[in-house]
Amino acid sequence: MRYVQDFPEKGVLFEDLTPVLADKDALNVVIRELSAACQELGAEMIGGLDARGFLLGSAVAFDMGVGILAIRKKGKLPPPVIREEYSLEYGQAALEIPAEGMQLKGKRVVLVDDVLATGGTLMAAHDLIHRAGGTVCGCVVVLEVDGLGGREHLGDVPLVVLNKGE
Repeated sequence: MRYVQDFPEKGVLFEDLTPVLADKDALNVVIRELSAACQELGAEMIGGLDARGFLLGSAVAFDMGVGILAIRKKGKLPPPVIREEYSLEYGQAALEIPAEGMQLKGKRVVLVDDVLATGGTLMAAHDLIHRAGGTVCGCVVVLEVDGLGGREHLGDVPLVVLNKGE
């Protein structure tokens, strides 16, 4: 891991998984663990959050033999889209998914991302899936930043954190 103080804004400690993802053995362990957690939660599809969730989620979906839904940042998809705005620990943002061209109704989706911080991104993705007719059956992340309330923000959505800091 690499820790970068005051990024992307002053007062934020950015926990960079890039060194973990670049190491073939570490990447293999992370993907296998994420995949096992997603299988246990009953995933029929993986929702990968822009951008590191794309990397992790794609590998997990491939490993499981299921599809992946790329949950994009605002403005990256052509219309029509379903959009959900949310708060970050350092500002506002929005996520989008296509409003047509795929069937989410009735699908059990597990959201995959690298880090749980405030929980805003995962809850926005949760709300997008719900509005499209799918069910989020859990969230799986590599690590959780303590003290930002992310776990509480998720409410009763099942959460699996690979690195619990123990």
